[in-house]
Amino acid sequence: MTLAIALVIVLGTVAGALAFGRRASSDMTNWAVGGRRFGTWLFWFMNAGEVYTTFAVLGISGYAWALGAPAYLAFTSVSLSYAIGYWLMPKIWRAGRRDDLLTQADFFASHYSARWLGVVTAVVGIAALVVYVQIQLVSLSLIVRLTLGTAVAPALAVVIGAVLMLAFVVLAGLRSAAFSAGIKDILMVVVVVVLAATAAGKVGAASPLDIFRLAEEQHPGIGKFPGLDPASPTTSVWLMTSALNVALGNWVFPHLFQVSYSAKSATSIRRNAIWQPLYSLAYFFIIMLGFAALVAKTEPEGGDLNGALLQFVADKFPAWLVGLVAGTAFLLALAPGSVLLLTSGSLFARNIVRPFRPGLSDRATLLLSRVSMVVFAGIAVWLTIGQQKSLVDILLSAYSAIGMLAPGVFLAFLWRRTSAVAVLLGIAAGFVALLAPFAKDFWAARLPDWEPGLIALAVNTVVVAGVSLARPRRETPAGEREAVAH
Repeated sequence: MTLAIALVIVLGTVAGALAFGRRASSDMTNWAVGGRRFGTWLFWFMNAGEVYTTFAVLGISGYAWALGAPAYLAFTSVSLSYAIGYWLMPKIWRAGRRDDLLTQADFFASHYSARWLGVVTAVVGIAALVVYVQIQLVSLSLIVRLTLGTAVAPALAVVIGAVLMLAFVVLAGLRSAAFSAGIKDILMVVVVVVLAATAAGKVGAASPLDIFRLAEEQHPGIGKFPGLDPASPTTSVWLMTSALNVALGNWVFPHLFQVSYSAKSATSIRRNAIWQPLYSLAYFFIIMLGFAALVAKTEPEGGDLNGALLQFVADKFPAWLVGLVAGTAFLLALAPGSVLLLTSGSLFARNIVRPFRPGLSDRATLLLSRVSMVVFAGIAVWLTIGQQKSLVDILLSAYSAIGMLAPGVFLAFLWRRTSAVAVLLGIAAGFVALLAPFAKDFWAARLPDWEPGLIALAVNTVVVAGVSLARPRRETPAGEREAVAH
């Protein structure tokens, strides 16, 4: 029954998504940015797809099960992200409309009048997206093993998950992804409501709120920082720096640039930014379910915290509900994962290959985008097999990488003097501060509780500002001056 219900949900949604977008993926503009026609509702579900992912459900519940209070990161990061998005996303949208941009790297190349910077930022963007795809593959592998049985080897489950994701995204475009995002959001609300309403009875609690009391009784300090592990670096300073790093990097991800381009108007974007923080309230129930799994003494296979919620559901709930959760979780991975791979392919074909092959036709570019996604999915599979990191840790790694592009994006709209060379040197300095062994040791000794990505972003920003001041002021086209003013 579990497998049957999961298949009905997944196959039905995929069929509907492909039908919805079948005539809107014949060229790069329609395939990559949905023809720039997403109104308030379609844009809502497309954008909300970044709030409700497998990270939100499996990652945050698993973090609550394993660590406790550090899972509160979900509340702060989403609210901060949308406060920034209200200001930033309409500016990205205007730039896309004005200059006919399709990718984030197009923006860098156009704004800074440097095609080579588009190539550099495309490479950085693809690297961050491939890391992000790991989250979806780790989750898909867990769901495959839940529905097909633990006899399926973890590595094979990862490969099956990647094949399912590719089968969807190669045929679909952004409109299809938006359709599936809408379905999975609705199912996600249903699943969270049903599980939250019935979890207390499964663990011997008097009410959903009583789950928190039981968790505190069994594990004193679980609701305070640093959580269950007193030696963990997840202090309140970690929470603040990690949330700020996520908020600053969120809209800098290349796929969210393309989502911004897809909007029909700036009004659609602002309406979403105002109301979508309400989505973060669902994290209360997701964290509660993680605590419930802990109270129930749930033991996921291999102690994998990412599978805590799935194991709790499989242990305590009927097969039909397990199937509903599995099918919904499939969509939670497929919808955002498809957009991540789609964006990676767009960046590769348009901003890495096309600058060296300017005569490449739109049709050939689209074909190359689709083929390159298979390669990127393969790289993500290789990185994922044997992966034991939590989904939250993987996410923070992805945000640390993409944060290296944040100064170039924000300063593009705030300071006309910012130069392409300064952005390049800032990226280089930021990655040294983030990845070099001597830098890691230095920050660990002096700022042990700080999120390393935020430190690297600060170093990056200082270098960009310093180099821009040292270079002659560049003239800004009138169109860009108008965009900055707005």
